[in-house]
Amino acid sequence: MTAELGHYALVLALSVALVQATIPLLGAWRGDPGWVGLARPAALVQCFLVTVAFGALMYAYVTSDFSVLNVASNSHSAKPLLYKISGVWGNHEGSLLLWLLILVLFGAAVAAFGGNLPAPFRARVLAVQAMIAVGFLTFVLFTSNPFERLLPAPLDGNGLNPLLQDPGLAFHPPFLYLGYVGFSMAFSFAVAALIEGRVDAAWARWVRPWTLAAWCFLTLGIALGSWWAYYELGWGGWWFWDPVENASFMPWLAGTALLHSSIVVEKRDSLKNWTVLLAILTFSLSLLGTFLVRSGVLTSVHAFATDPARGVFILAFLIVVIAGSLTLYAVRAPAMKGGGIFSPVSREGGLVLNNLLLSTACATVLLGTLYPLFLDAVTGDKITVGPPFFNMTFGPLMVPVFIAMAVGPMLPWKRGDLLGAVQRLKFAIAAAVAALLLTLVLAYDGPWLAIPGIALGVWVIAAALEEAAHRLRLFRVPIAESMRRLMRSPRAAWGTTFAHAGAGMVIIGVVASSSWQVEKLQVLRQGESVAVGAYEFKFEGATPVAGPNYGAVRGTFRVSRNGAEVAVMQPESRSYQDPPMETTEAAIRTGWGGDLYAVIGDPTGDGSWSTRFYNKPMIHWIWTGALLMVFGGLFSLSDRRHRVGAPARRGRMAKTVKTAASMAGK
Repeated sequence: MTAELGHYALVLALSVALVQATIPLLGAWRGDPGWVGLARPAALVQCFLVTVAFGALMYAYVTSDFSVLNVASNSHSAKPLLYKISGVWGNHEGSLLLWLLILVLFGAAVAAFGGNLPAPFRARVLAVQAMIAVGFLTFVLFTSNPFERLLPAPLDGNGLNPLLQDPGLAFHPPFLYLGYVGFSMAFSFAVAALIEGRVDAAWARWVRPWTLAAWCFLTLGIALGSWWAYYELGWGGWWFWDPVENASFMPWLAGTALLHSSIVVEKRDSLKNWTVLLAILTFSLSLLGTFLVRSGVLTSVHAFATDPARGVFILAFLIVVIAGSLTLYAVRAPAMKGGGIFSPVSREGGLVLNNLLLSTACATVLLGTLYPLFLDAVTGDKITVGPPFFNMTFGPLMVPVFIAMAVGPMLPWKRGDLLGAVQRLKFAIAAAVAALLLTLVLAYDGPWLAIPGIALGVWVIAAALEEAAHRLRLFRVPIAESMRRLMRSPRAAWGTTFAHAGAGMVIIGVVASSSWQVEKLQVLRQGESVAVGAYEFKFEGATPVAGPNYGAVRGTFRVSRNGAEVAVMQPESRSYQDPPMETTEAAIRTGWGGDLYAVIGDPTGDGSWSTRFYNKPMIHWIWTGALLMVFGGLFSLSDRRHRVGAPARRGRMAKTVKTAASMAGK
């Protein structure tokens, strides 16, 4: 009965979503407070029903109810509990249900905590959010039902893909979806503003916390996926420009641009049309990622290879959402007047440059991702656009972004002095030059492009710290005054400092690990050694071990440096039976200077084993920097201005709110 309860809850959720998508929207148009007020309870009820459905599917997985086709296809009674739970979203149908759950949770959050929004505007936002839910509920119920029965039930299930039986992959999809789907709120706010015909500073203040929350979740999700690829797949890399990796990276780039442009709307009442367009495009890219993963057009370790009929449904929905919202934008955007005028050399100008470069970089990734698909569809020719293309096009576009990231916060609003801003970055310039010279001394034989790359990362970190010191007027006023400034500084400003410093750490980690890694692939017998940079790996042998639902061969390597032992590393080669698959579990030792990475492969038949070793300097800076970026976003999200809400709108909207409130009181 649990499966039937979940299915029935989804049917009821679709009915509620249809009501929420229409009646509150009509109520806002007619000025009917009763119809407007329906949006809030409808969003909460819809969230409750989808939560019941998700809970029913999770219960079926935890109890190994193999009469449910989805459970029988993706679970096994011998799996650990964590992977029974993560198996809920480790497949097409279950991941769609998770997608839907997060969508309605965001809608319920606006309904519950959006009291600072005018009632008519909140009704429009929730109606747009419900329209998206209608599309996905229809998709789930008619093409991807997770509660379909399998009778007679098998004695056991097929099991979950062993690559997904990992803690990193247990948490990576939920955070990624929180980012993907979180941008639906920015989309709903943008479409609601277009329907209303008004975008102003209050709108920007309302939309920023939702956008920032989605950006934080997506950043964390991408970082977790990158870390999983690094330690689980055994190839020693953390990013391969895989099309499905790109599908999550493109909304991140667009969302980053959206965050920065919304600041200009809030502070200067400018870039309104561009910001609304970015909100539409960011969520459209999230939907595009959903299409790429589920349409069957891609072959990837990340993708759900499903039948083309489902891909056609998602493509049709994608076209409706993008075409409909852009048509509304084309009709309503010209009527929204721009705000204040600013000089190209100003903080607004720096943010515009940031947006142009990030948007161009996003377009470059989009082109490299979709061009092979279009070419295959039109001509039948198959080509691969890989890392060389993206490294040569994306990398140069990001260099001016990082340079402007340091200079922009030093410029005043409206009109600034570029030379004066650069002069205020004396410490950052000195730190970058020192890093350049030091790297040149330590790595005098190249690669040459890596040397300014390290200096660029140091420049970004030092500039973030110097901007914070400038804000506190450190060493220019008494320390007590600087402390008072510290206590009065908005958290959003400190969040920016942390996020920018984290970006600098990512740059250093990427450049150092890519440029100076040492790699050794060879066959070793027990007792033999191999030098990897300054380290020596001695093979002590391989022994069989048993896991909870797999068998494995565990290799043991003693690692020494200058004759002193520094670590014992034990990588594994695992064999799963349900379903049958071989996986690699790398052994990683993280130190201050970087990672030592060891992999054991297959035996050669003569007592030797294939092995792979890496010395990856400073690679952990990539994920440390990403976590610092997430911390900066969350710290900014805790700013009191986001909790208190936006200033009240003036004029027509304020009058509408008062009228609706008085009618509701009667």
